[in-house]
Amino acid sequence: MELNTIESHDIGIAAEPSAGTGPTAKKVFVKTYGCQMNVYDSQRMTDALAADGYVATDAVEDADLVLLNTCHIREKAAEKVYSELGRIRDMKAERAEAGRELLIGVAGCVAQAEGAEIIRRSPAVDLVIGPQTYHRLPDVLARVRGGKKVVETEYAIEDKFEHLPQPKRAELAKRGVTAFLTVQEGCDKFCTFCVVPYTRGSEVSRPVAQIVAEAERLAEAGVREVTLLGQNVNAWHGLGENGEEWGLGRLLFRLAEIPGLARLRYTTSHPRDMDEELIAAHRDLPALMPYLHLPVQSGSDRILKAMNRRHTARDYLALIERIRAARTDIAMSGDFIVGFPGETDADFEATLELVREVNYASAFSFKYSPRPGTPGAEMDGHVAEAVKDERLQRLQGLLLKQQQDFGLSLVGKTIDTLIEKPGRQAGQKVGRSPWLQPVIVDDKAGGIGDIIDVRITRTGYNSLFAELV
Repeated sequence: MELNTIESHDIGIAAEPSAGTGPTAKKVFVKTYGCQMNVYDSQRMTDALAADGYVATDAVEDADLVLLNTCHIREKAAEKVYSELGRIRDMKAERAEAGRELLIGVAGCVAQAEGAEIIRRSPAVDLVIGPQTYHRLPDVLARVRGGKKVVETEYAIEDKFEHLPQPKRAELAKRGVTAFLTVQEGCDKFCTFCVVPYTRGSEVSRPVAQIVAEAERLAEAGVREVTLLGQNVNAWHGLGENGEEWGLGRLLFRLAEIPGLARLRYTTSHPRDMDEELIAAHRDLPALMPYLHLPVQSGSDRILKAMNRRHTARDYLALIERIRAARTDIAMSGDFIVGFPGETDADFEATLELVREVNYASAFSFKYSPRPGTPGAEMDGHVAEAVKDERLQRLQGLLLKQQQDFGLSLVGKTIDTLIEKPGRQAGQKVGRSPWLQPVIVDDKAGGIGDIIDVRITRTGYNSLFAELV
């Protein structure tokens, strides 16, 4: 089960190191590819390295250590990593000529999937570390400095979250008023297109006490909105504070009790794990935002079976009806794959029909990309790239129209908006609507972290414009 993919970006979060401050402090540059969980993992890697004397930098030229936190969901993402490694290799050679060391590491899902092959293909790499072992980074770096190239991709026996140092409140405050919080990792669904069960492992849920403690630290640092993350987040279950096993719905109610924490979200979900308690949370919990990312991937039952989704299109639509009956203002988001092996024109038309019936506020859509080691890669009937391209354009055109229509439906309405950051233009701030759209408001409308009522005046391509009520 994959999370929403995002553009790769650089993590330049200044840690609060216990050692190494000052002009000779070691610096780490982290480039993140892929999903929200990788963004969270990059922040936690920075936390782990702070104990080893590193501070984060957003300038790769200043770094003593470069880490690429990688994604393996699609082929292009993996190839981008190797292209980036070529550029960093040249930088490392220049540093060596000047007598200065530069260490290179690859982390994340490409690291887990390819292991030592990365060092064979890119000999300049010093360390490869998987997503379940990045808490061991300081130890791995010590071995690298001893002259070894290290590949650390065995699944950790210990709970990595217990071994990660907690960032100081001042460090958390620098990260903004919204935050990700991983509560679940791995997936047991084994969709035939997906590498997650092989790179992230089986489903593991963090305990309630650990999640609540992290959420409380975030709230104390000024975070107003938390998004719970998991490859299959609504499969989360853990031992609650009362000794009973909790599901995600009950966890959300507990997190809503934390002072200062005003908004809650979660992603990514599987339709088969959407239980009645979680639907009730959408009905009864004001802090849970009326926006749900619920991937379906295809509208064709034949393709859904080939994908091993273990639900039908009608099952999915019936679930959407129950969710909307519980929360009438909820907006739906989804994931779609076009051109899965064997997909016919009729199968694709079934996907378009499902999209029309659901009417999404936003969605992510992709061409099928065979991943080595997955059953889908070995299937017959692979679809020609030109056909995939044409289908994707048609699907994205429909989804974009629905997204724009949803934005237009909000014009004239009063909504609450979380002020998140300064705008790109002077005199503006950017907020976040309950449905995740950026909301552009006047700079004087409120301070960062305020939740204000605004009236939507018009829409932009991907954003809303509003005035203070």
